[in-house]
Amino acid sequence: MAEAADIQGTGPSPARRWLRRTITVAFGAPLLAGLLQAPAVTSPAVAAEDATGSKTVDVSLDTLTPSAPVEGDTVKVTGTVTNRSKKTVIDATVDLHVGPRMTSRSQIDQVAGRTGFRRDSDPDPLKDAPTVAIPRLGAGLSAEFSLSVPVSELGLDAAGVYQLGVSLTGQTADQRYDRVLGIERTFVPYQPEATEKKTQLTYLWPLISSAHVSAETATDDQQTPVFEDDALATELKPGGRLDQMVSLGKDLPVTWVVDPDLLASVDAMANGYRVKTGALHVPGPNQTVAERWLNELEKAVQGRKVVALPFADPDLASLAHRGKDVPGSLGHLQSATALARGTVETILHVQPSTDFAWPADGAVDPSIVAVATSAGADKVIARSDSVRDDLSYTPTAARPLGNGSTTAVVSDALLSTAFEGDMVRTENSTLAVQKFLAQSLAVTLEQPGTPRSIVVAPQRMPTVAQAQTMATALQGLSGRRWSEPIDLMAAAAAKPDPGASTTVPGSSRYPEKLRDRELPVQAFRDMKTTRDELDDFKVILALPYRVATPFGNAINREMSTSWRGQARSAAIYRGNVLDYLQTLTKGVQLVDKSDLTLSGRSATIPVTVQNQLLQDVHLVLRLTSANKNRLRVDGGDGPAELPVRINGGHSQSVKFPVSASVNGQVAMTAQLYTDDGTPYGKPMTFNVKVSEITATVMLVIAGGVLLLVLAGVRMYSQRKRLAARNAEAEETEPETEPDTDPEADQEAAEQAAEQAEEGTEAEAQPPEADGDEPEQPSDPTPDTGPESADPSGTGEKVDR
Repeated sequence: MAEAADIQGTGPSPARRWLRRTITVAFGAPLLAGLLQAPAVTSPAVAAEDATGSKTVDVSLDTLTPSAPVEGDTVKVTGTVTNRSKKTVIDATVDLHVGPRMTSRSQIDQVAGRTGFRRDSDPDPLKDAPTVAIPRLGAGLSAEFSLSVPVSELGLDAAGVYQLGVSLTGQTADQRYDRVLGIERTFVPYQPEATEKKTQLTYLWPLISSAHVSAETATDDQQTPVFEDDALATELKPGGRLDQMVSLGKDLPVTWVVDPDLLASVDAMANGYRVKTGALHVPGPNQTVAERWLNELEKAVQGRKVVALPFADPDLASLAHRGKDVPGSLGHLQSATALARGTVETILHVQPSTDFAWPADGAVDPSIVAVATSAGADKVIARSDSVRDDLSYTPTAARPLGNGSTTAVVSDALLSTAFEGDMVRTENSTLAVQKFLAQSLAVTLEQPGTPRSIVVAPQRMPTVAQAQTMATALQGLSGRRWSEPIDLMAAAAAKPDPGASTTVPGSSRYPEKLRDRELPVQAFRDMKTTRDELDDFKVILALPYRVATPFGNAINREMSTSWRGQARSAAIYRGNVLDYLQTLTKGVQLVDKSDLTLSGRSATIPVTVQNQLLQDVHLVLRLTSANKNRLRVDGGDGPAELPVRINGGHSQSVKFPVSASVNGQVAMTAQLYTDDGTPYGKPMTFNVKVSEITATVMLVIAGGVLLLVLAGVRMYSQRKRLAARNAEAEETEPETEPDTDPEADQEAAEQAAEQAEEGTEAEAQPPEADGDEPEQPSDPTPDTGPESADPSGTGEKVDR
């Protein structure tokens, strides 16, 4: 392995001479004890090697300057010692230790992992070197220290990596003898002169964030985007994570790796945005923050190499392991790749490379490589703990992978993970920087005469402290004594090492801890559901791009690598996108209709379509009769269809002609369809009650009316003839003197006149026009009101 490679050098250093002396003492002491036949006892020196005793005090190294010293420099170490025990430390001193020159990368890693003091491997304190006296250190208390030593007194007589230790030696109240109570180790990379052949080093500088933009937009013409929250502004503000990435990266020799979704999101903020606050969407307050960050970034990347990842940085491993069997999932990757170049060019005005795919943590297997290259990328950024080399040195990063059609750029695992973890503590940051520089020098010294190219791909979203530590480490390489920077495109084009592995590791070697953090299969099913409903929705719209763009981008964000380890948040985001889409689709619907009554042979049935959207829609409305023998629509045997075009925010009533043949109730179904015949929305059903008046009934009614008219005429004629005869009889009677009272005669005359008037009015009364028989004196008086012709329940009368 490369980490086990020997580092070439010259002659034994003082540290090696110290090591030989230690070994001589170690072997000589038991021999002397045997000769003297003394009983075995535990001496204070042996007790000092006890791991527990050497952890009594925590030694923290806060600074080490310069990080890569040369001849004539003075190394300065500052830090803090803290008493972790419950006993007071007395008569203590802080000392420096310089260990032997490291002989391999793996040895550097081993030394970095040690904690307690070990006499068999840790050197003695430097002689004649300055120390710091700490007379008394109470339990739980801390004391600062500072040590400065010229490089010439460190005994660094050859180029290489050396162990530098800082220890505290002292006594405790219960153990009154000197022993090492705490130690911290770091490394000094010493390369006083530039090497003949330098290692070419590529450092990726990622600008990636999580998803912040929702699928919702405001109702204005600009479709102002709506953000889920305003957390992105926190990262963009001065001192924020993304602000630091730009301000630090502009002065470093790095290759920018950009997620186009981040650029699109910040650009949307700069042009005005809104933020969800409960059920409200309030104006975003950080427009100027976004403008400033974009301006700074645009200046930083001019003339530099930029790699554009697919839009929203899709999780290639999740797609390969969980999503590729869900129809349409690979299409999301293709659309995300197609969107990447245009987004970067439009916002940053640079030409990015879209040839690189970067799986999570650089872990690959055959399915990941297949998916990564399916959308056009022909280079995969892997990592050396996935694509492993069985060599005694670190090979060049680039090499053909599999059948040779794909280039693997294998980043160095030790260097790529050097700045993970908590870098807020100054000690952690200092140790990480020194270890990084030591490992990079060790790579060069493995084969000083053979130049190689290595790549560093750090974590996707470094914290502020991690970014600052990364920048410090790269600044430590600025002397270019053993390395020189190149961009990722040049690294991918480097001549491959003939001994480097070109085999894609099997799927069984994919780390389980990474597999457990992948998006579930259900996530890709949710994406498919959203995509299918979006496809059905946008075809009815006059301006489909107003929904296709925001929802398409949201679906891409649902597949982002940033959701790893955030399953619940990812599910909520997907649910919000689908819920909002369904809210829009329900904005175009059929208005519920009550049951109808049809009296007659033909009529028109109105069906109302409502459009609550802000743009016009076009569909086809189909009305179907469940019983065509009783009620037909538009005179045909099947359903009737009519095109519908409705303006935004309006409703439209569509009228279907129907014809009835037989009385009874008929179920009707109205359904909207897209132009290609796909059902849209839910069907609406209602009932039509047919009560048609047939020809036979009309003849019976007409006959009854005629009979009534004839009876009336006959009665009138009879009364006329009776009146005539009475008149003739009166004329033929002889005139006689009245023998009655005149007043009685006058009263009789008046009664006769009244009777004559009543008879005239009865004769003039026309027959009933509705065909009802006249009421006879024997007919009983009805005890209820007349029956209404309207249906008993709530209903609607059709247009005739």
